Amino acid sequence: MTVAASQPTGFQPAYERHDWSSAFRNVGVELSDVPLEPVRGTIPAELKGTLFRNGPGRLERGGQWVHHPFDGDGMISAFRFEGGQARLTNRFVRTEGWLAEEQAGRFVYRGVFGTQKPGGPLANAFDLRLKNIANTHVVQLGDQLLALWEAAEPHALDPRTLETRGLSRLEGLLKPGEAFSAHPRFDPGHHGEPRMVTFGVKAGPTSTVRLMEFASADQPDGVRAGDLVADSRHSFKGFAFLHDFAITPSWAVFLQNAVAFNPLPFVLGQKGAAQCLASKPGEAGQFWLVPRQPGHHAGARPLLLPAPEGFVFHHLNAFEDPATGEVVVDSIYYDDFPSIGPEVDYREIDFDSIPEGQLRRCRIDPSSGTVRSEWLEQRCCEFAMVNPAKQGLNARFAWMAVAQRERGNDPLQAIEKLDLQTGERLVWSAAPRGFVTEPVMVPRLTDDSPEEGAAEDIAAEDSGWVLVPVWNGARCATDLVILNAADMTEQAVLELPLAIPYGLHGSWSATA
Repeated sequence: MTVAASQPTGFQPAYERHDWSSAFRNVGVELSDVPLEPVRGTIPAELKGTLFRNGPGRLERGGQWVHHPFDGDGMISAFRFEGGQARLTNRFVRTEGWLAEEQAGRFVYRGVFGTQKPGGPLANAFDLRLKNIANTHVVQLGDQLLALWEAAEPHALDPRTLETRGLSRLEGLLKPGEAFSAHPRFDPGHHGEPRMVTFGVKAGPTSTVRLMEFASADQPDGVRAGDLVADSRHSFKGFAFLHDFAITPSWAVFLQNAVAFNPLPFVLGQKGAAQCLASKPGEAGQFWLVPRQPGHHAGARPLLLPAPEGFVFHHLNAFEDPATGEVVVDSIYYDDFPSIGPEVDYREIDFDSIPEGQLRRCRIDPSSGTVRSEWLEQRCCEFAMVNPAKQGLNARFAWMAVAQRERGNDPLQAIEKLDLQTGERLVWSAAPRGFVTEPVMVPRLTDDSPEEGAAEDIAAEDSGWVLVPVWNGARCATDLVILNAADMTEQAVLELPLAIPYGLHGSWSATA
């Protein structure tokens, strides 16, 4: 495992497919408050709080494998840090579907990404139930930990024990089965108080987005963490596939990908719902700029502007440029919607056959309705984030998971720190036998004094740590690696007594 400047174009990766695919397995045990000792380095004494992670933890039942890992049941991991020590707890989310399938010993629900119940198309036809698998994200809101899956309500968990409290409709704010995004954004306090901003989408020929804002901390005026403080609905023409969005102080920024949805194969039991999505060749997407209620454009109508061709799952960040009046959005673009066909085994996927994600900056001019763009990073990348204090602001640094080589599509094996102003890159690599998932940047609560001659704001922005789970193909188990966010040097490696499949999203809580 190394840290170095970015390698020259043409560098070839060195990994074995069996190392990568060995991560696809079931989590076999649930642990409670197990101490973790670093096998290299030391845990920073200043690191205090909890890293929560979510992802598919059950990929097989009764000898049948899911068709896509995104259909796996949600499993939460909590890594608690204090005083240079770490402890691990993990639990499956006790959803209705998980309980039913645990009892049956087989799949009894279809998966959105193509997993079928036993019995072929006839057994799956006209079964349009959605299994809420609670496997995509996990965030703390007030005294509840929420396991998120964007097609339905969240599940509430105990933040300490991870025991499932049950399906949550947020004290009646959500209707039964109402969509609640698995990708909220945390406003650090652009309007005086921190907020969790999120959305739900009802897709169809006309799609409706519900934009919600919750207090994420108790306020002096009696507003409690978890209280809804803003709520609005907006309808747009066309089918909307929205996994993520971005925020600025004034706007919620959505990108409506140019996709079509043909439900017939899903209804007939031939495909999962997500497999019925297809890009519209030659068509570009559309940006939706929805005014936030606390912002300068509160009460105005949403703005619709053209987006570059391509498909976007995730955004890095957005901000408002005071010099030009533009809204700047950084997103990870794919040439096309990456999907796995009904006859393809995801463990044998040909990476060269699917497009890679690349980081692109779009500058949106609301006054003229024009959009211009440039590439920020053409290395295959995903799961990018900025310092949480810079959410919605002009951040200088980004941290993201990247492929080992600089061009072409490969498994993610490294973490890159990218200077968004200069283009300078630092890369920590887990290759050849390590494979990374989403990094989480944890800011230092009390910044060290900057070095002589360094700008204070730069020193503060990248002062902290990057926490990243790594699949270790050499021992067929998971490591948790702690990096120095500034220079990407390795601070500690914790070998977990647990094998966790590749996860999706996670969050840091300084209070849990």
